[in-house]
Amino acid sequence: MSREEQQANKSLGLELEKIIFIGRTYEEYMLMFNLTPEDLHGRSILDCPGGACSFSSHARRQGADSMAADTAYQHEIDQLESKGQEDVKQTLKQLEQVRDRYRWDYFGSMNGLKQARTSALRDCAADMRSFPEQYIYAELPALPFADEQFDMTLSAHFLFTYADRLDFSFHEQTILELLRVTRQELRIFPTVDLSGKRYAHMNELKSLLESRGLGVTEIRTTYEFQQEAHTMLIIAKPES
Repeated sequence: MSREEQQANKSLGLELEKIIFIGRTYEEYMLMFNLTPEDLHGRSILDCPGGACSFSSHARRQGADSMAADTAYQHEIDQLESKGQEDVKQTLKQLEQVRDRYRWDYFGSMNGLKQARTSALRDCAADMRSFPEQYIYAELPALPFADEQFDMTLSAHFLFTYADRLDFSFHEQTILELLRVTRQELRIFPTVDLSGKRYAHMNELKSLLESRGLGVTEIRTTYEFQQEAHTMLIIAKPES
């Protein structure tokens, strides 16, 4: 291996260390986004950022043309799976310190959460090996897809969640880019930050989107793990 290759691998490893590769299960997605199997069949769906989520894998079994995009997908699958296993352990350890900030109705216990996160990672990694072309490297706010390539786009636990480190300009650019590649609707979950507070610039964002002729609604869902994180934003394009 040349010195240049060694340096490149070292750089890639450092970048991987900055990524937290965990994900939610297909079942969680269906609850977070108020979806039914009928909503998936025959539709092209983008999960962005997809992380280690198993939604794309299971949605394809329901007849969807599903794809995931994430900055993590630049790394090798074996590396991501190992990183994900370690991240699940670290996440559970951190949650033990603040478990009272979460609702445990769905998972039942810390072990139930561990099983869900491990299952999502396992299914995602297996699907990435079988269908690597369905997992696309992308770094928001830019996406390598055609205009209106997908019927529906889902975005979970990224926008609004990290409002303390992603400014309004990034939110605006990213949402407009997600809408560019979407033909029908974009769904974002949740609408609160990590402290459980509604996104501070939500009204400004909604006004901006409505001024572009888009339908914007906040809808309560049946999924709530982080306290107060139980609402999604639906941005719908007008029917042509």
